[in-house]
Amino acid sequence: MSVLNGKKILLGVSGGIAAYKTASLVRLFIKAGAHVQVIMTPASKDFVTPLTLSTLSKNPVYSSFFNEEDQDAVWNNHVDLALWADLMIIAPATANTLSKMVTGNSDNLLIATYLSAKCPVYFAPAMDLDMYKHPSTLSGFNTLKQFGNLMIPAENGELASGLSGEGRMAEPENIVSFLEADLESKLPLKGKKILVTAGPTYEAIDPVRFIGNHSSGKMGFDIAKAAANLGASVILITGPTHLKVENSLIKVINVVSAQEMYDACHLNFDDADVAIAAAAVADYKPKFVAVQKIKKAADEFSIELEKTKDILSSLGKIKKNQFLIGFALETENEIENAKLKIQKKNLDLIVLNSLQDKGAGFQYQTNKVTFIDKEFKIEPMDLKSKESVAVDILNKVIGHFYE
Repeated sequence: MSVLNGKKILLGVSGGIAAYKTASLVRLFIKAGAHVQVIMTPASKDFVTPLTLSTLSKNPVYSSFFNEEDQDAVWNNHVDLALWADLMIIAPATANTLSKMVTGNSDNLLIATYLSAKCPVYFAPAMDLDMYKHPSTLSGFNTLKQFGNLMIPAENGELASGLSGEGRMAEPENIVSFLEADLESKLPLKGKKILVTAGPTYEAIDPVRFIGNHSSGKMGFDIAKAAANLGASVILITGPTHLKVENSLIKVINVVSAQEMYDACHLNFDDADVAIAAAAVADYKPKFVAVQKIKKAADEFSIELEKTKDILSSLGKIKKNQFLIGFALETENEIENAKLKIQKKNLDLIVLNSLQDKGAGFQYQTNKVTFIDKEFKIEPMDLKSKESVAVDILNKVIGHFYE
């Protein structure tokens, strides 16, 4: 999965022959899973049509501060466009557009949006070789870099003038590769291996019945996805769940029972940097599992149970430098019980859930947690989506490594 997946990309197109390449560029962004909006300078429409880029981006294309054909003259808000974007790419960036970026000459919607952008801005120059090497152009490149913009260098090749040399806009595939490499290099968890457990475990009674719980696995899956989005290599060990994940950075290991999850965790823990135990593992299992389906005969039926192995406690005993995070789902004396778990299981952080909190726990799309670290610092959080909680948890991981 591309690091561009889910990113909101604002593409600025200025008026040079290389503008024709932006059709392919938009298509590649969409294929990578990005959301794309396009702003065109008036001159760029001589080289590629707004209809083409609108069709490919699946969004309206903007080129002026308001649409003249619109009787209500609704303003195309450059500030809203700028704040929407995760990334802004100006390609092609002609000599004219580059000089306006340097001086702040805001005479079109593209430059006004650029000046309002809070996100990273990339620019891909495109011009003839003598223009590309002119002192004013080279000075402009340096100034824009000093502003914090990132330059996607032009390539060598045949130019519109018939000459051959440096100044040709980078090919769309190379622009995408440049962006992906730059974003990946800045991911805070790149190079880290994170072990995540998720979902319930099912403990067999007979071939058709089991002891289980209501865990959907969503919290663990959201943690795995958030970790991968931050560059981590993730081992996701999950009990039975309908959830799916598709990310090359996430290796999924499917298990059923607590013993299978225990074995998988110990097989992958030694070289992990972080372990986050979000699974709802059964505390007990039937001592004897019937080989055949148990018939409904007696009015009463008893099952003898025995404890399962405590996965989190066992990892705490063998951990070296791993950052170990556990979950606690409590119904009473929540804080004190969570603190005891931190000590007993040698945890660095515990994520406390209380069934007393509305909207938290199993089968909800939201969660309300309290973080407690090994120093017993308590940090209650607001009710929020499980995706947001996952990001909060990963921020704790980032803080452990970089603060």
